[in-house]
Amino acid sequence: QVQLVESGGGLVQAGDSLRLSCAVSGRTFTSLAMAWFRQVPGKERSIVAGIDSSGGGTFYTNSVKGRFTIIRDNAKSTVYLEMNQLEPDDTAVYYCAAAVSRRATRLNEYSYWGQGTQVTVSS
Repeated sequence: QVQLVESGGGLVQAGDSLRLSCAVSGRTFTSLAMAWFRQVPGKERSIVAGIDSSGGGTFYTNSVKGRFTIIRDNAKSTVYLEMNQLEPDDTAVYYCAAAVSRRATRLNEYSYWGQGTQVTVSS
């Protein structure tokens, strides 16, 4: 069974940086497209950033372009989300997700999910 374990959330001030990590086990990591989603109470979970199984392609939601970077380390079976210039609107629970696919851009393509980690950005 594929397991995703996230870490790195916390409480920061606007303008600060955080790095989220997601360690994956149970399946060949290079067979998985990976992504980070986020969700706030009362809203649907939405994709923040994604990366192809090879690491050759990435995509971001518009609101985080230029501030967030998704990276995968295939040797460590880990995907990271580096978040810079954090804003209060980035406050959410962040989820790591995996899809058995080369590339996946939609929520319903992702079969495996982490437990979520809270990121809170104060103004």
